[in-house]
Amino acid sequence: MAKTSNTGMIARRGLAALLVLIGAAVLWGGAQLIALSGSPYYLVGGLAVVAAGVLVWRGDARGALLYAVFLLATLGWALWEAGADGWALAPRIIAPAVLGLLFALPAIRRGLGGRAPLAAAGIAALSLVVVAGIALKPVDYVTGNRTAGSIAIAPDGVAGTPDGVAGEWPNYGRSLGGDRFSPLAQITPANVSHLQQAWIYHTGVAQTGEKSPLQTTPIMIGDTVYLCTQTNIVIALDAETGKERWRFDPKVDATGASRVTTCRGVAYYSAPTAADCPQRIISATFDARLIALDALTGRPCPSFGKAGIVDLRAGMGLVEPGFYYVSSAPVIVRGRIVLGGWVADNQKTDVPSGVVRAFDVITGRFAWAWDSGRPGQTGEPGAGESYSRGSPNSWAPMSGDEALGLVYLPTGNASPDHYGALRTPLSEKYGSSVVALDAETGAVRWSFQTTHHDLWDYDVPAQPTLLDVTAGGQQVPALIQATKRGELFMLDRRTGAPLARVEERKVPQRGAVEPLAPTQPFSTGLPSVSGAPLTEADMWGLTPLDQLWCRISFRKLRYDGPMTPPGKDRSLIYPSIGGGVNWGSVTIDPTRNIMLVNSMNYGTIIQLVPRAETDRRLNSSKDKNYSHDFAVPQPQAGTPWGVLLSGLESPLQTPCNKPPYGKLHAIDLTTRTLLWSRPFGSTRDTGPFNIASGLPLEMGMPNFGGSMTTASGLVFIGASQDKSFRAFDVNSGRQLWQSRLPSGGQATPMTYRSPRSGRQFVVIAAGGHALLRSQLGDSVVAYALPAGK
Repeated sequence: MAKTSNTGMIARRGLAALLVLIGAAVLWGGAQLIALSGSPYYLVGGLAVVAAGVLVWRGDARGALLYAVFLLATLGWALWEAGADGWALAPRIIAPAVLGLLFALPAIRRGLGGRAPLAAAGIAALSLVVVAGIALKPVDYVTGNRTAGSIAIAPDGVAGTPDGVAGEWPNYGRSLGGDRFSPLAQITPANVSHLQQAWIYHTGVAQTGEKSPLQTTPIMIGDTVYLCTQTNIVIALDAETGKERWRFDPKVDATGASRVTTCRGVAYYSAPTAADCPQRIISATFDARLIALDALTGRPCPSFGKAGIVDLRAGMGLVEPGFYYVSSAPVIVRGRIVLGGWVADNQKTDVPSGVVRAFDVITGRFAWAWDSGRPGQTGEPGAGESYSRGSPNSWAPMSGDEALGLVYLPTGNASPDHYGALRTPLSEKYGSSVVALDAETGAVRWSFQTTHHDLWDYDVPAQPTLLDVTAGGQQVPALIQATKRGELFMLDRRTGAPLARVEERKVPQRGAVEPLAPTQPFSTGLPSVSGAPLTEADMWGLTPLDQLWCRISFRKLRYDGPMTPPGKDRSLIYPSIGGGVNWGSVTIDPTRNIMLVNSMNYGTIIQLVPRAETDRRLNSSKDKNYSHDFAVPQPQAGTPWGVLLSGLESPLQTPCNKPPYGKLHAIDLTTRTLLWSRPFGSTRDTGPFNIASGLPLEMGMPNFGGSMTTASGLVFIGASQDKSFRAFDVNSGRQLWQSRLPSGGQATPMTYRSPRSGRQFVVIAAGGHALLRSQLGDSVVAYALPAGK
């Protein structure tokens, strides 16, 4: 009997000690939060838990009653603050409730006596049931009343939409305007669940460290698929089997390679009158070479440049290794290869030019240059001169309109990103914009700025997407420009005039170290995918303790809503410098007049660091190459400030803002309203400290990459942090199919019809992404319906 009593006392006091320890931690954090004008709940709750622990230690049953009252109050507070949001309720309720269930242990009940322990355990169980009932409801998504339109599908499974050869994917975004829509309809909402892996190809390019992964979107012409690796190897595959036909390795010099190195695609051109290479694959490399290859053999075209190669360093002046390269597929308009380039972020003011250049697709001869710092000068610089240093660049995919003879380029900032007082008026005019150039001369036709005096790294990352819309009762050639801000701008692609309302709104000014733009453009004529401004109640965690940590961190940040400027103290950029919308851009289903947008909701913490302190910390850091280490400032040499950047994360390396972090949206372009919006991406391949949880909980995860649609009404997308490839119904947003990939699918998929079998294939690169902590790989995976289906 004494032994039993002793066991009960040990169990009771163990629980009591646990309550006191946890309560004291919450009390300590709650006091800090109160000092920061935060929620009083944690201070009061911590006091209650400590008091309950003391009473339990003494064997007083009132400790259990007090904990029961605390649980009831917590449940009420959680429902009041978070509403019926299962993910938001979970960290507020689950851990306290699990602790409450311990009161049901026989040893604890004996140690306290009476019914009080069972009351505490019962309320804990009730709390868990409430949370489970809310959390286990179907995936939350907003839906409208849209019904499927009538679409003409031919017997061979192709919609009646004339857009090149129906079965091919001839450009990075399929169309030159980047709509990412295929008229193929063999795979439908009714049969997509039967989709199976048809073939898999391994590039053989090793993934190590933090190098950027395989992000290519292949193109397909005739019976061949063409793609590039992050080391600029160009590969041709048999479209039916995935078997390699040829491989060209330019053997790039990766000396000084930046944290971001990738090749997102190649371009194709048919040149039947050329002296050689009547079909050409055009690619550009990390070490600044433009290359034309024979599409049939993979050999360089002798008539192009010098033995198939054009040196892109011409006229650039000093190009330090890793400071300039072409990351996106070139665009070819009216016989001109047009390309820009990625320029190193936040290193210094004296970096290579962001010049955009055009070359003849047959000969490789220089055609023109658009250099924002040399207005009216479209030729190459003279001897001893160079294109303007540090000017706004264009690293994202471009689009073209053959009929209008225009090429549309999204631009970044003058270097560096987070200090702009030294920028020239022309850099200010063209930074973070979409610019339309004459494809034959390089002359600027128009430009539209999406962020004024950009200090947030809100460079325009997405391909401008071309479509036709109805405005004023007429069909108008339009352009959609997606942004990291989550704003979607619809413009007349002939003039740049907005076709959907744009308002200039006053934005925060507090804390800036330089003059700011007093207003910023907001697209009010289309739904925004930026997410609502964050509040303390939006802070999240796996437990109340890390949620409290995030609340305190948030309260310590300077945050006045969207466009809060960087300054000497720590402030918040939301959406993050990764978006909003990134290089995945948007997808247009022209048969249903629906636009698909995948977005990311995440925060970046930024702090400007004085020059002397920046230099001291960089000199003492082991990282001497481009500041890969986010624990030290990025230099921004040539300015008074370095910059520290980090994610808004808890100590468990999970985001501090509540889920979902990744969403897929459908916008009705007829009514210009949100049709549906849903989270996508599960927790299966991630967790605290980046340890995979194995739990396929559809939380909605961070994502890089884009979507594509088919005439049958399907949306295909990888992109998410988990290793999954999904298909959704265009009209409703309902998930219809999912497949596991060998690695993360941080790329944009494509589809084609093989002329050999007539089957429709869907293809995605599965290369993962270090910045998303998504497993790296070297796979290109193709799916098709089983033969005969």
